[in-house]
Amino acid sequence: MAYTYVTVPKGEKIIMGSSGNLVVPDNPIIPFIEGDGTGVDIWKASVRVFDAAVDKAYGGKKKISWMEVYAGEKPFNMFRETMGDKAWLPEETVEAFKEFLVGIKGPLTTPIGGGIRSLNVALRQMLDLYVCLRPVRYFRGVPSPVKKPEDVDMVIFRENCEDIYAGIEWMAGTAECNKIKKFLLDEMGVTKIRFPESSSIGIKPISKDGSERLIRAAITYALSHKRKSITIVHKGNIMKYTEGAFKDWGYGIALNEFRNQIITERESWIIDNQDSKPNLSIEDNAKRIDPGYDMMSPKQKMDICKEVESALTLMPTHGSGKWKKLLLVKDTIADITLQQVLTRAKEFDVVATMNLEGDFLSDALAAQVGGIGIAPGANINYVTGHAIFEATHGTAPKYANLDKVNPGSEVLSGVMMLEYIGWQEAADMITRAIDKTIGQKRVTYDFERMMQGATLLSCSGFADALIENM
Repeated sequence: MAYTYVTVPKGEKIIMGSSGNLVVPDNPIIPFIEGDGTGVDIWKASVRVFDAAVDKAYGGKKKISWMEVYAGEKPFNMFRETMGDKAWLPEETVEAFKEFLVGIKGPLTTPIGGGIRSLNVALRQMLDLYVCLRPVRYFRGVPSPVKKPEDVDMVIFRENCEDIYAGIEWMAGTAECNKIKKFLLDEMGVTKIRFPESSSIGIKPISKDGSERLIRAAITYALSHKRKSITIVHKGNIMKYTEGAFKDWGYGIALNEFRNQIITERESWIIDNQDSKPNLSIEDNAKRIDPGYDMMSPKQKMDICKEVESALTLMPTHGSGKWKKLLLVKDTIADITLQQVLTRAKEFDVVATMNLEGDFLSDALAAQVGGIGIAPGANINYVTGHAIFEATHGTAPKYANLDKVNPGSEVLSGVMMLEYIGWQEAADMITRAIDKTIGQKRVTYDFERMMQGATLLSCSGFADALIENM
C-alpha cells in the first residue's frame, strides 16, 4: 500500500507462513503508536530498552525497523483540517497494522463526544484481535497490598470482540430503546424488566465461534508453555445460554480437539477415586464426586453414572496417576474467582474468560503484583497473526512530558512482542534486567514512595538502569 502520512522505513515485512507460524526477518518493520499524555515519555524510554536488548542478544545481526503510525491526539492535531474526526484513527494506521501484522502502542485518549467510543477498542474490532492476552506475574521487591504476591503467576485470555465490547445498547427514552423494549415485552413475553419505562437496554452476544477460538488459543498456549491448568471463568449459573454456553463450548473444544493432552477436573476426581480403590462401584464413585447424589432425581443419578462410566474408559491412558502430567481443564464462577485469586492464587494458571469478567480479573490481579503501571497486555488474532502489544494503563496527562512515570507496562508488553516474534533471547534479557533493577530498589516514583531505601529514577533513568543491567 502507498502511504500519505506514514513513512515506511527500510526493512522487511513479518508474514504468516503456510504452516500457520510467523515468518520473521532479521530486520522486521514494526509499526508503533507513540501514545498520548505520558505515552511520549514511555515510548522514548521503552524503545531504547528494546533496541539495546535486541542488539546485545544478537550481536547486531538483528534489528527492528520502527515505523511510526498515528492514532489519538497527535494525528487529530496534525490532520483534523483534512480528515475531521477520522484523524483520531486514520485509515492508514489500520491498514499499516493489517499489512505489517505486528505492532506496539502506548496509551490513547478516548475522543469526547460521538463517533469512536474508544480508539483501543476500535483497533481490536477492526483487526479482529479476538484475544486480549494479559500475563500477570510478580517481580520480587515490588510493593504489593497482599501478603503473598509471589503466588501470582497467571495468564489471562480475555475475549476481545464480543460481550460488552460489542457495544450493542440503547439509551432509555429513545425511539430505538422503546422499539427494543416493545419487542421484548410484547413479542418475546419478557417479564423480568423491573422498570421498563426507565430502563436502558443492552445486549451481550456470546457466540460458539468466538468462544471456541478464544479457548482453543488458551489451551494451545497452555500446552506450548507447559502450564499446569486452564480455568474457564464464567457466570453460567445465572446466564446459562451465554456464559454457561461459553463454558460448555470450552469443554467441548478441550475434549474434541485436545483429548490426549488434557484431563477435566471431574475426570481427574473419578480416575483418582478408582486409582485409590480399584473395586469402587460406579455408583459409589458418583457419590464421591457429587455429595448430593442421594437427593438427586433418577435421571440426574443416571447422568452422573454415565459421566463416571465415560471417564473410566480413560483408565488405560490416564489412570495410575498418568493424568497428573496432562493439562487440567476446569471452570469456576466469576464472583468466587475474584476471591480465590486472592486466597488461592497458586491454583490458577491460564484463565480463559469473556470480556467483562476478564476486564475485572486482569486489573484485580495487576493490583496484587504492583498495579497496571507494570502490567503488560496484547491483542492478538492467532489465526491471521495480527497482534498489537500495548501499555495497559491510561494516558495520565498531568504527568505528560515530566519524564516521571513508570514505563514498565510498555516495556513488558514489548517483552511479549519479542516472544511473539520468536526473539526469546532478547525478551529474556529485558525480563532479567527488570528483576535485577527492581531488586536493586532503583525504581520510578510510584514504587519509590512505597519502598524503604529505594533510589528514585525518572522514566528515562529507569530505562538507563535496565540497559545497564542487561
